[in-house]
Amino acid sequence: MDFAYRSDIGQQREENEDYVGVFQNKAGINFAIVADGIGGHQGGDVASEMAVSHMGYRFENTHFDQPEDAVKWLSNEVQDENQHIIEKAREFSDLNGMGTTMVAALLFDDQFLVANLGDSRGYLFRNGALHQLTEDHSLVNELVKRGEISEEQARKHPQKNIITRTVGISPDADIDTSLFKMELGDQLLLCSDGLTNMVPDDQLAKVLADQHQTATEKCETLIKMANTAGGFDNITALIVAVDGEVAGK
Repeated sequence: MDFAYRSDIGQQREENEDYVGVFQNKAGINFAIVADGIGGHQGGDVASEMAVSHMGYRFENTHFDQPEDAVKWLSNEVQDENQHIIEKAREFSDLNGMGTTMVAALLFDDQFLVANLGDSRGYLFRNGALHQLTEDHSLVNELVKRGEISEEQARKHPQKNIITRTVGISPDADIDTSLFKMELGDQLLLCSDGLTNMVPDDQLAKVLADQHQTATEKCETLIKMANTAGGFDNITALIVAVDGEVAGK
């Protein structure tokens, strides 16, 4: 299994409020996470770093190797970190209102768990097709689901940055989790909306389909494409390539 990630400040922002990491626990299970900080004068980068570094550190000290245990652990961790971020924001006035989105994957022998809060996304590229595994927790996605606007209108909607679920800000931090079977050749893409707002899905798929690029080179290509399209936000891409033996295969 190959992991690669890149994060970039983009063309318009003064700070990079995205944070990304890959961690391994005592049982050899891998945990990949991307967080996109929001709110506060400098609070976004603090919230995203807190979420990734705290959860990553605590994950490294776990011993579980089953998905059902991972769901329980992740749900509890997100609730705990949500409270930590809220308390930190109360402690420092310049961090008031900070929070972060997050998308994460836990990789087992023949399955992977994907979890998210906010509009950072998880995708699966399998057999030449790209599948979005996560659902955005955003105002515009709610409008799309209700049929009030089209997906194309959502891409350019003036309120597209309004997030309905985060880690931090609200006392409720309900995370969505989904479990999938793993296949040889799968590629997982975890990314912030600085990528998906700039690069359409068909172009994401084209990059992931390129057999001449390594996972690291694909991350670099995706970030370059987002910057070329305007780079209006911070950009983070994390790719997991399942290039080894899958249990049961």
